[in-house]
Amino acid sequence: MSVIELVEKNNIIFGPINSRRFGVSLGIDLSPSYKQCNFDCLYCELAPAATTAKQNKIISVKEIINDLKKHLHDKVDVITLTANGEPTLYPFLDELIDAINNIKNTTQTLILTNSATLIDENIYSSLLKLDQVKLSLDAVTPEIFKKIDRPHPSINVSEIIRQVQKFSQEYKGKLFIEILFVHGLNDTQEEVEKLNKILLSINASRIDLGTIDRPPAYPVVGLSYTELHQLAQIFDSSLPIHIASRQHAQPSNSHYSEEEIINTLDKRPLTQEDINLLFDDESKRSLQQLLAQKKIDIKSLDNLEFFIPSENILRKRKRN
Repeated sequence: MSVIELVEKNNIIFGPINSRRFGVSLGIDLSPSYKQCNFDCLYCELAPAATTAKQNKIISVKEIINDLKKHLHDKVDVITLTANGEPTLYPFLDELIDAINNIKNTTQTLILTNSATLIDENIYSSLLKLDQVKLSLDAVTPEIFKKIDRPHPSINVSEIIRQVQKFSQEYKGKLFIEILFVHGLNDTQEEVEKLNKILLSINASRIDLGTIDRPPAYPVVGLSYTELHQLAQIFDSSLPIHIASRQHAQPSNSHYSEEEIINTLDKRPLTQEDINLLFDDESKRSLQQLLAQKKIDIKSLDNLEFFIPSENILRKRKRN
């Protein structure tokens, strides 16, 4: 049996950083010493490492809370639990979340997890106590899941999917799903259609589509913004899809007529960043005219603003 080694580390807290998706974030690294993860993802920015089902080197809850108190202030939107690896492997997660909830006041709590440990009922219950949860789901086909995420042998993607579906129905906070696309693996129409089917059964606040933005651990490549936008069109229009990856994105500056703008936004609402990448100057002027004519509205959703046809909003209100 492996022995847990309690270690002291000074670089537990990092930030605050301005996160486009989550606001001003103060991070807590639950594995500051080195990578401890149940995945060894192809796209990980950390060096390759053998997967593990538990953390062996840990930091104490007391040390984390003492350090957090020194950095926490009222300008912080979220306290983000993350790690060099998988944060839910931290063995005192439930105790830590309770301790953070006792001092956070109105600041939100967020965890960035790969979803695999949701099959553990204790971890499942702990995550229910958080204000925001971001779950990764890169693939639903077992073969593709294993190729991309390179999970610990004990992990089964079908079990993860069932737990994510269950969690999404029980959880009362903001749930985000993230899919990171790798060229030639999970970016096929067949896999996206399978993901779409599963996502329709998950109650998510937002679904973020991403790709490789930093040098990966293995020789794989990401998708362009245009390719991500094309994949976004495959997903059902009822899903709250958001293209998260924009680093190094190349503008396409395409021309859209007013009708095409409305049809595009009806299928997939876009942020101003999306508009800047997709539309040429004339199309941007047309969008402003549609806003002035109240044919297009701006809808706020979890730190982001989306352009959406006014008729689309009215339809959804009637449906509700």
